[in-house]
Amino acid sequence: MAKNFEELIIWQDARKLANLIHYTFMDLSDYAFKVQIYRASVSVMNNIAEGFERYSKGDFKRFLQFSKGSCSEVRSMTYLAIDFKYIDEIRANEIMQLATKTKAGIASFITSLQPSKSK
Repeated sequence: MAKNFEELIIWQDARKLANLIHYTFMDLSDYAFKVQIYRASVSVMNNIAEGFERYSKGDFKRFLQFSKGSCSEVRSMTYLAIDFKYIDEIRANEIMQLATKTKAGIASFITSLQPSKSK
């Protein structure tokens, strides 16, 4: 098990996602949209970090579930970004792929925290 959240691949991927979102939308004039998608992306990595520092696997799982939900929020906002013509399909696909990869990694990590079933 990792000793620090920075060692977690899921946190590293979430950090990449937050950076991708930041640099994609940093010059966007729609402030409300920019802040919403940015906060969702930052929430992914911060919930992983916060959950890691909690005292129980149950707490950690709950924060990972929040993080997973924020990945979906980023994906949902990306659809709006396409609809509003804020980004092109190439950048949208890049965001979608990273958000989906990050969400899948989080889901897998949640599963690994489940108690093993003995027969």
